[in-house]
Amino acid sequence: MDDILKGKKAALIDMDGVIYDSMKYHAEAFRRLFEEEGVPGNPEDVYLYEGMRGADLVNMMYMRAYGHGISKERALELYELKSKYFYEIGRNEPMAGADRMLDALKKRDLRRVLVTGSAQAKLLEGVNRDYPGIFLPGDRVTALDVTNGKPDPEPYLKGLAIAGIQPQEAIVIENAPLGVRAGKAAGIFTVAVTTGPVPHEAFEKEGADIIFPSMPAFADYLESL
Repeated sequence: MDDILKGKKAALIDMDGVIYDSMKYHAEAFRRLFEEEGVPGNPEDVYLYEGMRGADLVNMMYMRAYGHGISKERALELYELKSKYFYEIGRNEPMAGADRMLDALKKRDLRRVLVTGSAQAKLLEGVNRDYPGIFLPGDRVTALDVTNGKPDPEPYLKGLAIAGIQPQEAIVIENAPLGVRAGKAAGIFTVAVTTGPVPHEAFEKEGADIIFPSMPAFADYLESL
């Protein structure tokens, strides 16, 4: 397999489902929220739409269920409630193999920039504790930093700006189809890692440049370079 890091200067890295095995808890929190609100839908869909800003995802679920959205204020209110449920049932679990993946990128002198649709302070605060020395201060793009979340390319374009590089000098590491779409729309080589139930074909459809079946498999590949 070719060296996908050749000529690269930075890696733009998603958080949930990439460095944290947290998507199962997000899905359960959304299931609880929508059940209480009486909104029909499959919580497994959260895996497909992961990477969107939380309030945007809530609004989209209403659009799918009823054909219309809700106010920005109500969407934010419901997302805050979902976040409360997440902390009641979930926890920060580093993704198996993510430490090896990040260490391999560091050894290749690639700058690591976190690009996430999350704005949950506790999750973001835990990154430096769980992955010390990996992300420099300020090297992150969150839901609070963008007007348009994934699948819009804005989050990854901001990541490029932070790193001060061109699209061809970066790679994106994603676990969600919409995140892959955002990375490709920004003109960046995009790696998909199937850490959840999303089928391989969904990443192919979005144009992922390379797909790994698990984070340990991706880490093995990076360490072999």
